[in-house]
Amino acid sequence: MELAASELEATAHFWQAPVGWVVPKRYVLNPVEEAGSAPHFQVRASGGGLVPQGPGIWNLSLVWAVDDSSKLEIGAIYRRFCARLTDGLKELGIFSEPGLVNGSFCDGRFNLAVHGRKLVGTAQAWKRIQTRQIVLAHAVILVDVDTVGLARSANEFEAAIGSDVRYNANAITCVAQESCFGGDVEVQALSALAEQFSKQEEISYGLN
Repeated sequence: MELAASELEATAHFWQAPVGWVVPKRYVLNPVEEAGSAPHFQVRASGGGLVPQGPGIWNLSLVWAVDDSSKLEIGAIYRRFCARLTDGLKELGIFSEPGLVNGSFCDGRFNLAVHGRKLVGTAQAWKRIQTRQIVLAHAVILVDVDTVGLARSANEFEAAIGSDVRYNANAITCVAQESCFGGDVEVQALSALAEQFSKQEEISYGLN
C-alpha cells in the first residue's frame, strides 16, 4: 500500500502463508492462547470470521491508489472484483457466482460459490497514505485442499477457544475438486487468474 501511494502503480500479488488461521479482533476476547496445539493464528483489523491459510490456499491482493475516493463504492468494487475472478475460473471450466454459503468459514455475500459451496472468499480495506486513498481488494482461493480436513481443523480451533461456531465440510470446495482439467491444478489456477489481473491499467480501470 505504501508503494501504491508513492509510485501510483496498481499491483496484483499472489501469495501463500504458513498453516494457520487469520481471525478478526473479536477473537482476542476468547482464550486463543489456550488453543494448545492449534496452528498459528494472526489477528486482522477487519471483521468477518475465521480464515484458513496454508498449502493449497492462495491469496490474491490487488492494491491501487485513487485521487477522488468519492467516486469509490464498496459494493461496486466487490462486484467487479468477483466478475474478474469468475472470468478466470471459467477458463478452468468452473462456473461460480457470488453469494452467502451457510456453514462456510468467514461467510459473506461476496463469496464465490460453486453449486452452493464456497470456493473463494473476498475482503476489502481502504487506507489513506499521504494524500491518497489506497484500496486493497483481497481474495482467498481454495485451490487444492482437503475440504473435510480443513473443516475439521477449523472446528477444532473454534472448540479450543470456547466458541460454538462450527463449519460444514459440504459448504466448501476447491479448484481441484471442481476443475474439469487434469495436470498441475495450482499452476493452471494461478495462470488463469493472473491473466485477469496482469495489466496495471486494467486493474485500476476495472475496479475504480
